[in-house]
Amino acid sequence: MNIKSDIKPVSFLKSRSAELLNQVNSTHRPVIITQNGEPRAVLQDPESYENMRNAIGVLKLLSQGEEDVKNGDTLTQEEVFVNIERTIKNGEKI
Repeated sequence: MNIKSDIKPVSFLKSRSAELLNQVNSTHRPVIITQNGEPRAVLQDPESYENMRNAIGVLKLLSQGEEDVKNGDTLTQEEVFVNIERTIKNGEKI
């Protein structure tokens, strides 16, 4: 992996966008787009982007769960099943 190949100026994006899209989709590595030598954007293939979003979602859920445990906001397994059965019995969505 050569990080230099993953940093491109905006002029490269303008003149060789198809080549850049091929690179991003074949390597699954994001490309950093610079403008005036400063990083300004990241170009990423859709699959990697979706995987990243899913991973962030899981991390958020884990963080919320840890916070709930820390605050004592938990239920026993029995309480969870009682709540589920009550919800189903009342015709509510879980």
